[in-house]
Amino acid sequence: MPTTHRPARRTAALAAALLSTALIGTAASAGAAPPAATGAATTTSAAAGTHHRSPAVQHSLDALVRDDGLPGALAAVRERSGRVTDYTAGVRDVVSGKPIQPDSRIRIASNTKTFTATVVLQLVGEGEVVLDEPVETYLPGVVRGPGGDGRSITVRQLLQQTSGLPDYDTLVLGTDLVSVRHTYFEPSQLLQAALDQPASFAPGTRFEYSNTNYVVAGLLVQRVTGRPIGEQITERIIEPLHLRDTYWPTTGDQDIRGRHPQGYDLDTAATPVDVTDTDPSLGWAAGQLISTPSDLARFLDALVGGELLAPAELEQMRTTVPAPGFEPQGEWAYGLGLARTTLSCGLEAWGHGGDIQGFETRNLVTTDGRAAVVAVTALPRTLEAIGRVDAAVDTALCS
Repeated sequence: MPTTHRPARRTAALAAALLSTALIGTAASAGAAPPAATGAATTTSAAAGTHHRSPAVQHSLDALVRDDGLPGALAAVRERSGRVTDYTAGVRDVVSGKPIQPDSRIRIASNTKTFTATVVLQLVGEGEVVLDEPVETYLPGVVRGPGGDGRSITVRQLLQQTSGLPDYDTLVLGTDLVSVRHTYFEPSQLLQAALDQPASFAPGTRFEYSNTNYVVAGLLVQRVTGRPIGEQITERIIEPLHLRDTYWPTTGDQDIRGRHPQGYDLDTAATPVDVTDTDPSLGWAAGQLISTPSDLARFLDALVGGELLAPAELEQMRTTVPAPGFEPQGEWAYGLGLARTTLSCGLEAWGHGGDIQGFETRNLVTTDGRAAVVAVTALPRTLEAIGRVDAAVDTALCS
């Protein structure tokens, strides 16, 4: 069957595989389907307001498991009142066949970029960083090489994915990602791997998704604050919003704490390979966080609702450029760590999403205060399947 290229948004691990020969799966490559489990919807918040459970949302998750062969799917739909409804389909693990538990912890991968961008913009509001200042101002001599020059790249271009810095895919070229999942990478290794490649284009001339941009953004935060990026995300975002199930894994921490489903690779063997335990350092400031669907929905609602950024910085975050290829379907624009699209029901919505071995997450929040997060416990193997994960989010917000 033909090779299938995934959309531009990736964690470092996936970007590498796709740019080399495309870590592809076909419908026939995954072996037997995982055990089926009955889907369910549960209410997890007692906030005031009319509660609506959508059969359409449940059906969309059931289809991801039944038709696309994904082991498990879970979703959180947040209403304007703050009430959250959790949906599940499939299994927690393919060995026991037990049903997946609602609102479990998952790796949220490139959703981490939105957290990193928020911290940078908070520093802008505090007068510590200027968006249109060269990266060199904050990281003198750090971004220098064939891949780019910090003297000609601005902070804004990092966050908006218009810097021209290539992705650091050479770290895993010629390998399968399962074999390197326990490898620890320093941020400097990630950056150097990118700088050793030719620049993708002149800074500011077009959009191209690159995890390297957010590694540099994380280094910038650390240089400006004198503190680790994970600590800054925790103290500035996670703790103020009381995101109790969201955390930055510490160095060497490869498991997922607390209640969580197993994540699987469906492409490298005849049967699903459990890749739940993975060193997330390959994502770092571009993709290291662990969270739950409801926590991620709360974060997006708070961000777009103005709880984390002053109006001037939120306006900058929402100033976009066209982002072709960000998703396989629809028209997308990319701001500063936040993407915009229009739902099938005509509403404007903002979000990001993320992919890492074992997990894919898609999410959007509307400007009227509703949010939806859908996660699956393996990477979809076709563009059509990826589109159906996106469609499940659309269904949650438009049904």
